Amino acid sequence: MLLVSLLTLILPWAGCQFIRETESALREVQEEMLGGYAKAISDSLSQFHAEFLSDDRSGDPTTGRLYAHPLQRAPLVDGYIDEWSLPTGAVATLRGTDGPIRYAMGSYGQYWYLFVDVRDANIVYARQADAGISGKFADGVILTSVDRAGESTEFRFQAEAPGKINAIRRLRDQSFEETRILAHWQDTVTGYSFEARIPKGLVAQSLGLAVVNTNDAGSAGVVSANFKGTMPGSLVAFSPVLQSVATGYVQDGLRLIITDKDGWRLAQAGSVLVSGGDANRQQSGWLRIIYNLLLEPGADAALAEPAPGGREQQSYISEALQGRTGSARWFRSVDTGRAVVSVAQPIWSGNVQTGAIVLQQGTDAILSLTNKVLTRLAVLTLIAMLVVAVVLIGYASWLSLRIQRLSLAAEHALDENKLQLALPSALAGDEVGDLSRSFSSVLKQLGTYNEYLQTLATRLSHELRTPLTIVRVSLENLEHENLSAEAHEYAARAKEGADRLQKILSAMSEANRTEELIENVEPETFDLSAVLRSTVSAYADAWPEREFRFSCADDATHIHGAPELIIQMLDKLVDNAVDFTAAGDTITVAVRAESGNAIISVSNPGPALPEEMQARLFDSMVSVRSGDPGKHLGLGLYIARVIAEGHGGSIEATNTDDGVTLQIRIPAVGS
Repeated sequence: MLLVSLLTLILPWAGCQFIRETESALREVQEEMLGGYAKAISDSLSQFHAEFLSDDRSGDPTTGRLYAHPLQRAPLVDGYIDEWSLPTGAVATLRGTDGPIRYAMGSYGQYWYLFVDVRDANIVYARQADAGISGKFADGVILTSVDRAGESTEFRFQAEAPGKINAIRRLRDQSFEETRILAHWQDTVTGYSFEARIPKGLVAQSLGLAVVNTNDAGSAGVVSANFKGTMPGSLVAFSPVLQSVATGYVQDGLRLIITDKDGWRLAQAGSVLVSGGDANRQQSGWLRIIYNLLLEPGADAALAEPAPGGREQQSYISEALQGRTGSARWFRSVDTGRAVVSVAQPIWSGNVQTGAIVLQQGTDAILSLTNKVLTRLAVLTLIAMLVVAVVLIGYASWLSLRIQRLSLAAEHALDENKLQLALPSALAGDEVGDLSRSFSSVLKQLGTYNEYLQTLATRLSHELRTPLTIVRVSLENLEHENLSAEAHEYAARAKEGADRLQKILSAMSEANRTEELIENVEPETFDLSAVLRSTVSAYADAWPEREFRFSCADDATHIHGAPELIIQMLDKLVDNAVDFTAAGDTITVAVRAESGNAIISVSNPGPALPEEMQARLFDSMVSVRSGDPGKHLGLGLYIARVIAEGHGGSIEATNTDDGVTLQIRIPAVGS
């Protein structure tokens, strides 16, 4: 029943499968809704064709562009990037002469912000004599701007010493200081860092970055942000127009990202987190573990965040940038269990694709629903399992108790050789009741048969005694007739057979009388040792060819019973021992006290008992001896068992090293 109760685990399993299917269905519906909303937004953005155009001269969107991250506040221009609050991975790198060069651009208000961190083992500062003109042989940063007409303007940043520095603007062949640019040079352990604030009106949309590393006064190496350092690329930044439009489209729990045709982010608004919602609360540990085990796994939710470098390159966004509609992806956080559904949709201006949008929504509503369902499922499942387990275990215990009581009653149905036909559950209408009634029917038939066997000896003795007497008298009279020698021989054999039948009837009558005597005898308390000592002395006169030995461990062993029956029992045991011994053998009769019982044992040398006969030796009409059938009917040991059990004891036979020992155990009383 305990194993059967484990089948109740199917309930939570089925519930979990239902929750998983429900969550998948809700997420698919959410994807379809987001896809439709994203399609509507992309159609409305098709009118802002000019906002997606860029003056890209590099030909490579991955290496020829500088991306200006939107800043939340104006940073302090001091040569450090700590207050920029950029996401991890937003700082780009270049391969430099002495190690990687880290750089980043930002946008806030009317200014561009530039940060460059250079690894330089030997910083060469500009000489005061030419720093303001060319700074030809000095380390520094060069920013090159190219307008739509192709005219190039160069901004050179070189320092005579750490601290605030001036920017040198070079237009055509003329060079002069640009005081509207604020720049700061800061030495570091690995080289130097540079930070500048540049008015947006000073530079065009095509911009290139170069770092000058001068090893000595006669040579200089240049590392550029452009492809091979030859061509400026587009400066990509948030579009104020698209940012304003995106802000108007988002709702609570939605995030909208707008990119150009190369995946560079032009606007971003909203958040996937629902403000003030219960689903934003972090789930408990056990619910999160259950979610991770049961619900469909997905990519980590951190991958749904905007790309820190500014260029969205995930596969579903790339599909939308290639013109595919309805690209979708979903993400799940292992730590919090929160999931994000994300769809990407291309933006078309006529037949020309200008960009793409990415619309994302958190599954807080689904999470809240599944959270409630899972909690209710866990509670209801636990209650159902407990109820089912208690009912099954209770029913199993009740059923087992009934079967156990029926089993015990069946085992004790023959106690004291009396059939107990009243069995438990006999009136019940179930299968146990049917079994009890079947047992009662079998026991009733067994009782009838047992009663017949018990009265068989009396009936045979009564019915055969008269005809046997007639036969004996007739044979005796026949002996006085004038018969031939052959007829006399036949008459003698017939008389011998009649004598054997008489002995059989006498033995059967003795067994029956013994059972009746046990029921009617008046018990008394007597000294067992004294009775056995005098009886054993008489055996020496009855069988002079045998040697009898009496052993008594205690001077006085008292029992409650009938002395004459104990003597009759001992007569049967000694008679059995004499039959199995030869002249001169010793028969030992012993009595001792053990654990509140009087132990009587009769030991004799001779052949061992067969193993299969030791348990049946004391049954009626069972004998292992051959010879005179009238003498060895198997009733002697049966009578001994009846007397022993009539005194509340037991009898058993065991083989010894040189013969057999018959042992009787009878409860003893105080002297």
